Amino acid sequence: MCPARERDPKAPAPGRPPRMKDLPAELRPRERMLAEGPAALSSAELLAVLLRTGARTRSALQVATDLLCGHGSLDRLAGASAQELRRTPGVGEVKALHLLAAFELGRRLVTLPARVRPAVRAPADAAALVAPDLRFQDTERFWVLLLNTKNEVLERIEVFRGGLASAPVHPREVFKAAVRHGAAGVILVHNHPSGDPTPSQADLAVTARLGRAGGLMGIPIIDHIIIGDRRFVSLRERGVRFDGAREEERSVDG
Repeated sequence: MCPARERDPKAPAPGRPPRMKDLPAELRPRERMLAEGPAALSSAELLAVLLRTGARTRSALQVATDLLCGHGSLDRLAGASAQELRRTPGVGEVKALHLLAAFELGRRLVTLPARVRPAVRAPADAAALVAPDLRFQDTERFWVLLLNTKNEVLERIEVFRGGLASAPVHPREVFKAAVRHGAAGVILVHNHPSGDPTPSQADLAVTARLGRAGGLMGIPIIDHIIIGDRRFVSLRERGVRFDGAREEERSVDG
């Protein structure tokens, strides 16, 4: 229900513009958005964040409420023109354009086609996703494929450049990305610039180290793919375990 525009006894004296900083932090839309996320805010509060400032005698939140009440609903407000938006006191040309831009972005987001994520059902699927980019690199690149529960690729992240023997990949870099994207599992990928994808002892050592970290984090290592020239090696197909067991001394050259 839209409130009547009567003066709040706690409001600033007439003649002084009301300020958001006069409110407790937990009531300021921007502070709440930072602390709790945009989903925690009401439509009026989100509009107030876009408006930033209010009018001479109305706060940004009050102007936002006036906008919603004046147009009847959020969807009607989203269909208003700049001229119609400017009829609300406190909304000038710049604020009207900010609102129009936000509403248009929302409409475009709704009309985007569904995102098709590639699925990894076998090591060859993972290799096919990365080989075109890694095959001809002249330095080692270490990537992770972040997978959801359906083995679909959420993201491809480069976490390291350089030889694994001289500077092993730190688990923090791998699992920071995995946690940020909510990955259910990861596939490690790196290339051998020599063109020979045969695993080295450094490859086995970093795989074991990341496997142990993944076990602790609850984000399993599904495979480690090494890309060479027109061929690849899957450490899982070679029998390497990814459950945290120590594999540094185990040879997979045969």
